[in-house]
Amino acid sequence: MNGKDTDRLFRKLSPDQQKKVMDILSDKKQTEKLLQTPQAQALLKKLRGEINNG
Repeated sequence: MNGKDTDRLFRKLSPDQQKKVMDILSDKKQTEKLLQTPQAQALLKKLRGEINNG
């Protein structure tokens, strides 16, 4: 996933969803809490595998 993919995904969100994402990402504590969830950990693991495997 690159910046263009991320931008396309972000644009598919509703304005309310976009605001929620931006609110979470702008708050370090909320971002850290989100990244500790099992779902986020699984996604990060998958993304790392895709990056490492080309």
